[in-house]
Amino acid sequence: MSGNIRDLIDGEAELDDEEDDESFDEDASETRRAPKPGVLDDSSEEEDEDEDEEEVRKVQEGFIVDEEEDEDDEEVKRQRKKKRRRADREEEEQLLDEEDLDLIGEAIPEWQRKSQTQTQFKRLKRGHREEAETSKSRDLQQIFSDDDDENDERPYGRPSHRQADEFEDFIEDDYPEDVDDRNQRLEDMEVARPKEKGLTVDTTGLDKDALDDMEAIFGNGEEYDWALQLEEEEEDREREELNIELKDVFEPSQLTEKLLTDDDNVIRQTDDPERFQLDRKPFKHMVITAEQFKEEARWITNLMWPKKQLSNDLHSPFNKAIGKVLEFFVVDGVEVPYVFQHRRDYLIHAKKIRNQNHRDDPDAPEYTVDAEKLLTQDDLWRVLDLDIKFRSLVDKRNSLEKTLDELRSKTGIQDKIVEEMMGEAATMEELQDLQDYVNFQYSAELKDIAAMRSGTSKDIKRPGAKTALFERVRKSKVYSFVRAFGITADRFALNALREGKKVSADDDDKLPMDLADSLTDGDFPTGDQVINAARQLYAEELFLSPRLRKHFRINFYQQGWASCHRTEKGLRRIDESHPYYEIKYLVEQTMSDLALRPEIFLKMMKAEEEGLVEVRVGIENEREFKRQLYSELASDNFSDLADAWNGERQKVLDMAYTKLEKVIAKGVKDSLRTACQEELLKICREEYFKRLDQAPLKPKGMVLGTMPRVLTLSNGMGDPSRDPVCWTWVEEDGRVLEHGKFVNLGRDESQREAFAELVRRRSPDVVGISGFSADTHRLVKDVESLISEKGLTGTEYEDPETGDYRTDLLEVLVVNDEVARLYKDSPRAIADHPTLNPLTRYCIALARYMQNPMKEYAALSKDVTSLSIHPYQQYLPADKLYKHLETAMVDMVNLCGVDINEAMGDSYTANLLPYVAGLGPRKATLLVKGIHANGGVVSSRDELVGDPERHKVAVLGPRVWNNCASFLFIEYDTTNPDSDPLDNTRVHPEDYDLARKVAADALGLDEEDVKAETDENGAGAIVRKLFKEEEQEKVNELILEEYAEQLEREYQQRKRATLETIRAELQVPYEELRKNFASLPPDQIFTMFTGEGRDSLCEGMIVPVNVRVVKDDFAIVKLDCGIEGRIESHEVSHRHSIKDILQVGQTIQAKLIDLNRKEFVCKLSMREEELRRPYRKHIDHNHGQWNYKQEDEDREELREKDKTTGRTQRVIKHPLFRPFNSTQAEEYLGGQPAGEVVIRPSSKGNDHLAITWKVADGIYQHIDVLELQKETEFSVGKVLRVGSKYNYSDLDELIVDHVKAMAKKVEELIQHEKFQKGSRADLEKWLTTYIDANPNRSAYAFCLDTKHPGYFYLCFKASRGSKVDAWMVRVVPQAYELMRSQYPDMRALCNGFKLRYQSEILKMQSSGGR
Repeated sequence: MSGNIRDLIDGEAELDDEEDDESFDEDASETRRAPKPGVLDDSSEEEDEDEDEEEVRKVQEGFIVDEEEDEDDEEVKRQRKKKRRRADREEEEQLLDEEDLDLIGEAIPEWQRKSQTQTQFKRLKRGHREEAETSKSRDLQQIFSDDDDENDERPYGRPSHRQADEFEDFIEDDYPEDVDDRNQRLEDMEVARPKEKGLTVDTTGLDKDALDDMEAIFGNGEEYDWALQLEEEEEDREREELNIELKDVFEPSQLTEKLLTDDDNVIRQTDDPERFQLDRKPFKHMVITAEQFKEEARWITNLMWPKKQLSNDLHSPFNKAIGKVLEFFVVDGVEVPYVFQHRRDYLIHAKKIRNQNHRDDPDAPEYTVDAEKLLTQDDLWRVLDLDIKFRSLVDKRNSLEKTLDELRSKTGIQDKIVEEMMGEAATMEELQDLQDYVNFQYSAELKDIAAMRSGTSKDIKRPGAKTALFERVRKSKVYSFVRAFGITADRFALNALREGKKVSADDDDKLPMDLADSLTDGDFPTGDQVINAARQLYAEELFLSPRLRKHFRINFYQQGWASCHRTEKGLRRIDESHPYYEIKYLVEQTMSDLALRPEIFLKMMKAEEEGLVEVRVGIENEREFKRQLYSELASDNFSDLADAWNGERQKVLDMAYTKLEKVIAKGVKDSLRTACQEELLKICREEYFKRLDQAPLKPKGMVLGTMPRVLTLSNGMGDPSRDPVCWTWVEEDGRVLEHGKFVNLGRDESQREAFAELVRRRSPDVVGISGFSADTHRLVKDVESLISEKGLTGTEYEDPETGDYRTDLLEVLVVNDEVARLYKDSPRAIADHPTLNPLTRYCIALARYMQNPMKEYAALSKDVTSLSIHPYQQYLPADKLYKHLETAMVDMVNLCGVDINEAMGDSYTANLLPYVAGLGPRKATLLVKGIHANGGVVSSRDELVGDPERHKVAVLGPRVWNNCASFLFIEYDTTNPDSDPLDNTRVHPEDYDLARKVAADALGLDEEDVKAETDENGAGAIVRKLFKEEEQEKVNELILEEYAEQLEREYQQRKRATLETIRAELQVPYEELRKNFASLPPDQIFTMFTGEGRDSLCEGMIVPVNVRVVKDDFAIVKLDCGIEGRIESHEVSHRHSIKDILQVGQTIQAKLIDLNRKEFVCKLSMREEELRRPYRKHIDHNHGQWNYKQEDEDREELREKDKTTGRTQRVIKHPLFRPFNSTQAEEYLGGQPAGEVVIRPSSKGNDHLAITWKVADGIYQHIDVLELQKETEFSVGKVLRVGSKYNYSDLDELIVDHVKAMAKKVEELIQHEKFQKGSRADLEKWLTTYIDANPNRSAYAFCLDTKHPGYFYLCFKASRGSKVDAWMVRVVPQAYELMRSQYPDMRALCNGFKLRYQSEILKMQSSGGR
């Protein structure tokens, strides 16, 4: 066996505490381990691999060895004979080589053949090809030898200098030589290397005659050049095969995840904003014409204008603003932050109004400016999104136009309907209607064109196709009956749309049946067949009429409604506690209702996807709508003939109406879902933006944006009076300087004093606290009282009112921990702080959140969608949600800017770079690499596009640099004469000259002074002078309006807002513009600590509580969520004493009558009359929009079903009991952490219970519990049995010692380094990829078995040539079970696996030896 087995056996866990003995092999000049008896020899040359190849294959396929198969034994013998013969031949060749060399010595006695130098390399790690070649060269003795000779012996031939170089990185040297000496030796060997191919012989001491004799005997080797050439070509081919690229080693999904595909590289190198490239990828070859630009501006204006609520006189300026923004996006290639920051003047409509006060006050301005904001930053993102949708529209229209051009050029067809409607089509649905119409109307012609294009026969038909029937009708006499309906489908649609003068249908001279009889032919031999065929074709023409569809769609949107109808599956599944109950009987929701509550329709659609309800969409007053349609189709004549034809028209309209209603309703539902998603996405973006819009917590007396020094504490899930409280001290620069634990800060005086000493020593600006349980509220109270009692104060600061210095009691703040919860167990946290426990890492994340929330959110990357932004966000597509949240981050990062030099040394700051305008994750990595290549420091913004004088290469293209330049700032260095203060501002380099002029005017410098100053000190001298003399306030004295008018008049540049930015930045560069750090409201703190919101815990609910204390007049209880409750004696019973009813430890049902979320306390009642009134959640709906009748019928139906089946709802007094079935239990546990449990009734009867617990996300184990020794049918048994060997005395013992014990083992395995997320297939791919990249290694790992909850796969791959095999690992209480053996922990499990694997190998070898 090879080193692969040693990797597998010795790779992680120790098998023996004693070191193996070492023996010294004098021949090999190296120390190596002596093989232990009964243990596989670890030979890097794999002596035994050839012998046991078949057995190894069997082991890898399941360790199955059949000793009885004689045929296999015979095959092994034959293989051995072949190997012996091959080894004998090789030995003879080698001996011949030795004899040839000895001839030289006999002919020339004074010449001595040098002994072959023993290699000093201990082990040469080879690829699989080298291993195969080496194994072939071994003789029989070597195959069975226990010696591990690793001499670098090779047949005669060319020297192996190049081979040594090729593998030098893989060689481990027992006696390492000096690096310089080794390099010199290799260089000398390469220089001394002979140019001739063939044998290298030392000719020292040989004269010319001797050399001639030797050449005569052996030749000069030129006759073997052809063989050597072939050998070199073979080596070249092998080197090409070994030239492995990333795509040869990694799966495409892995490359995509790491952004390393060819497409990613193209994005990196293309000089366009990364987000633009991704969004426009489907349309990157599309060119928008000037006319289409105008059309797009009008199209976007029509979509956005109704919601803007601006005065009508601003419609034209609004349209112009949209057009200008599109120009910035498409032509200039600049992103939203750039437009909002540097082109803000084009988003504002400014109008000069004569000032009436100017007459009375000459000093008053003659004109005032009335400015109206046309577009916000949110609007810019909306325009960008609509630009992509318009491109899709244009692409669809271009495809349709191409089809029409082909019809026109090849068949001469011109359809006025399509030509008229195509220019008016404003949605994809309308274009699809036209496409469907063309495909139906001209199906035969399109088939002919397709046949001509492909060169195939146009006579190929699909029998029974619907279009074939319609084509037969069109070509037959039956089509005369279709024309006899007297009005075309398009004319009928125009009547319905009220477009043009109404045209009534004309009646044929014959009755419908008489006309049908006269039109019979071979295809339609009877009148009934003629009528049926004509009806179908005319109904299809109505169905596919683009204008009629438009009419239907308009009415659906204007008068439509949506209703829910529960399915049989949803009847029982959606009970009153189900989240879908609020939509189960919801009916006739109008479009305006759904617009106000978009989440309701999304919930309806999600329930429909799950098969629980059916969502129906219809039109109000549908009967009137159909009557109106019929009136537009019918003839105005009054006769029996007219009545007969109107009857036919009515039948056709009914046929078409059903199909139209179905297709339009589906389209309306899809459009409604998209609109509701966009509305909810907008709400999520706004909420996320609020969380980002928080400056670092401001220490008192400091300016906004100053980083605080933070002390954070957390008790996690523990009890702060008994369990450790972790704390961390984080400096203002983010460094973690100190951490530790406190216990019982409420009562332990030594711990309280230790806390006080820490605060006095470190002087924090604030104390932050958070945790995962209601007990954290108690920790907050303990710390607040401790600070007050000890008089612990914060840092000293200057009172702005009095000017005196003062101190206040140290502030205690409850910190939002949503980011910290994701961070504490993440790979990023483990890499940052590998030695710290998760709770300490949690405290670090809390501190960093207080120091800069935006950085913490940015570090989440795509995990940001895991945050709870909106209670209904689960109904949104994850990719759309992430994209909208990303836009909020882009806005905030560019508002704050990024210190580019800080980002080079701080990974947290570098996380902001992908959100800078123009950049993205791909270009951000390229930027960082480029800056490091340039020295790692950026001294000016211009340097990013290259500075030949300073030998700086360009790291960004001009267009990307133009986007990001003003958002990457560089700290101004007063000691560096080349440092430009404007590089530390929001001013874009394109406006530096304007900023310098403003600075010069503020300093009162004329042109000569400016020229002299800049000639002497460079272009940035004026601004440096302004800063040096601290004259920034003088810019406030300038009247910027005149500058703005001059720029617009002379240069056609609108810079009014830019000038205001310059004024602000010259005074306070990159001023903090975020809002103050937000403290959490009581409701949010309550939800964060308890996990209960207003929907899950509120007054009126009946909840299980555990009795903690019982007094004469009250009892103290604890709810599942951890808060304490009080039950007064009169809320228990008026007839009995409270002590007679309640006992400590008892679990009871009580009704919540008052809940104080701020103080984490509640009041409850146990009175029977209160408990008889069940809680019903208030469902918000308008009058007439809830189907009470259906609700009552369903309740009665469920009661009848329970009576019929004899099923009685069982209730157990335990806080974890829920009246769920298995599916409901899984849904309930879906949003809870792994390890949570539900006790529920069992379908096996009243002597069984079922326990469902969450193993991992999407994986739930259902445990059957047999109840023994039951007092009554509905009481819980005194003995609870799980399987055949686990018995428990009560439910609490079962939960703790069985379920929680297994959950702990699952958590231990999942946290182990050998665990891999994903499916077994994913793990097998990973193992294969890993071994491909490390061919001399073995590997194993664990993954979840999703089909068998509570089981794991242990997958392993012994070598590159073996397949991936798997053993099952079962989790049992307190242990892991592998192949019927139990192991107490992961270390023992890994050791057990390796020993078992080793044992199977030994079995295989022993059987192979026989």
